[in-house]
Amino acid sequence: MAGVGSILFSGKGVLIKLSFSYGTDSETLLALRMLMALPLFWVIYWWESRRKAMNPLSWPDLLKIFFLGFLGYFFSSYLNFLGLQYISVGLERIVQYLTPTIVLFISYFVLKKAISRLQWYAMVVGYIGVMIVFIQDASSTGINAWLGMVLVFGSACSYAIYLISSGEMVQRVGSVRLVVYASTISALLSLIQSTFYNPSAIFEQAQAIYWFSLLNAGLCTVVPMLLIMIAINRIGSPLVAQASILGPVSTVFLGYFILSEPITWIQISGMSLVIAAMWLLVRNDGIRKKSPNSSESDDFNKTESLN
Repeated sequence: MAGVGSILFSGKGVLIKLSFSYGTDSETLLALRMLMALPLFWVIYWWESRRKAMNPLSWPDLLKIFFLGFLGYFFSSYLNFLGLQYISVGLERIVQYLTPTIVLFISYFVLKKAISRLQWYAMVVGYIGVMIVFIQDASSTGINAWLGMVLVFGSACSYAIYLISSGEMVQRVGSVRLVVYASTISALLSLIQSTFYNPSAIFEQAQAIYWFSLLNAGLCTVVPMLLIMIAINRIGSPLVAQASILGPVSTVFLGYFILSEPITWIQISGMSLVIAAMWLLVRNDGIRKKSPNSSESDDFNKTESLN
C-alpha cells in the first residue's frame, strides 16, 4: 500500500504536464483538481465521523486550520503547479522529496533543535544530488530551469512550514479532519483565484483536461492518501517513509515513457544521491522514534513530508 501510494502520488506531475500541453494554466488546473477532490475528501470525513466522535472546534482552531489550508494545500500546490511549467517531473519530485531536510533546517534555526552529524551529512549529499539533476534540466531549458527550481523549492518550503505548524493541530483535531478541512479551504481559495483570473476558464477547457483533473484528484490525491494512512496504521511511519523512495524513481520513468523526458546517467546519479540521503534521514529518524521520548506528531509529519 505504501509503495503503490507513493507511485500514485508521483503521477500528479505527469498529469499536470499533460494538461499544460493543451494550453491551460496553473490557476484553472489547481481549481479543477481541488474541486474534484473535495467531495471525495468529505466522503472520507463522513466515514471517519461514523467510527468516532468529533470534538467541536473553537474559532481559534478554525483560524489556525485556515492558515494551514492556505499554506500547506493552496499556496504550496500553486507554486508546485507553476514550477512544473519550467522543469521536468523528475526534478520536481526530487526537489519535493527534500521536504524533510527543510523541516530539519527550520527546526534547527527557528526552534533551536539539534541536528546530528549524520543528518548534516545526509542533507549535504541530498542537495548535491539535486544540483546534479538540475544540471540535466538547465542544459535543455536554460534560465527557465532556475525559475522552475525556485518555484518548486518554494513549494517544498511552504509545505515544510505547514508540517511543523500542524503538529499540535493533528493531535487535537485529528489527521483526517485536518486534511479534509484544509483541503476544503484550499478548494475555496483556488476557486476564488481561478474566478478572479478568468471567471469562465473552468467551464471552457478541453475534455481531456477534465479527465486529467479527475485522475489527478482521485487516483493521484485521495486514493494514495488513503493507502498511506492505512499503511501507517499497519506497519508504522518509518517503513512507510522508506517505501516512499519509490516515488521519485517512478516519476523519472513515467516522465520518460509518457512525456518523452530523457533519462541520463547524470540524472540517475543525482537521484541516487538524493534517495540515499533521504534513506539515511528516515533510518536515523526510525531509530530515534524507538526511544521513550519520541513524538507521534513528529512521526506523522515526517511521513507526510516524504509523500
